[in-house]
Amino acid sequence: MSNVLIVEDDLDIRDLTVFRLEQAGHDVRTAGDGMEALAALEEQRPDIVILDWMMPGLSGPEVCRRLRAMPGMEGVVVLMLTSKAQEADVEEGFRAGADDYMVKPFSPRELAVRVGALLARARP
Repeated sequence: MSNVLIVEDDLDIRDLTVFRLEQAGHDVRTAGDGMEALAALEEQRPDIVILDWMMPGLSGPEVCRRLRAMPGMEGVVVLMLTSKAQEADVEEGFRAGADDYMVKPFSPRELAVRVGALLARARP
């Protein structure tokens, strides 16, 4: 079982994502904004973070950059899940340190498959 942190300010999307990933056997925690995400990261190291872009306070890319600079967070996988679909947005997400990028609206089934694939590649 993998530890997943979902950072999403939209409650409906957060609940849907939690449901699907718990069905896939993951232990899921949530944060509603970037500051909550940083606090959750300090509390427990996740295996993967599913990160929205547009949130109150800190943006997803800023959270990703800060996560990448945190000691002990090496190897944490980051999947950006966002409605920002322009090529420049995708480039910025990857420059911030994302390992994968999905655009909303999204398939919860595809999300679960991607999470599994990312985690499988990240494990030695």
